[in-house]
Parts: sequence; structure tokens; C-alpha cells
Amino acid sequence: MAATATVTKMKIRPLDDRIVVEADEAEERTSGGIVLPDSARQKPQRGKVLAVGPGKLLDSGNRGEMSVKKGDSVYYGKYSGTEVEVNGETYVIIRESDLLAVVE
Repeated sequence: MAATATVTKMKIRPLDDRIVVEADEAEERTSGGIVLPDSARQKPQRGKVLAVGPGKLLDSGNRGEMSVKKGDSVYYGKYSGTEVEVNGETYVIIRESDLLAVVE
């Protein structure tokens, strides 16, 4: 029962325990109001789950249950996952074990 993210006539279906995340936009201003150029912006570590794989294949042959679902907001490690670009949009494909937290 895998969710699929439809991205402008192209579908992304994550495999096993992988998740497709749309990263939040990088902050354009500091808390003091200084505008940051593109080169100084930090890579976002929070995003929205667009699609979830079926779960990790266990030694027993069963699939492990995923702890996140489509629509969840999550935090992940700064250098976790793989960035992919589909039709001009950038997404992060990340393993469930690389997620740090779910925002409730």
C-alpha cells in the first residue's frame, strides 16, 4: 500500500523504507531582519512528506510498518537523503531511519 506523489505528469514511488520529502524554503532573512543572499542560506532541515514506500523488508519476509504518512511535517539531518529534481522542483528522497522527528 505505497503512496505515490504525482509531480506534473511524472510519478515518484519510493521503494522500501524511503520517503519523498518536499523541503521547506530556506530562510530569506535572519531574525534581526538582514536579507540573506542565496549562497549564505542554510539548507532546510524540515519538509512535508509527499510519498511513503511500503516499508523495510524484514528477515521474516514481511514488511515493517512506516511511522510516517503522506502529509506529515518532518525534520531530517542536514546531509541526509538524496536531492532529486523533477520538472524543475527539488525533492529529497530519504530513508525512514534518517528522519529525526515528526512535527505534531
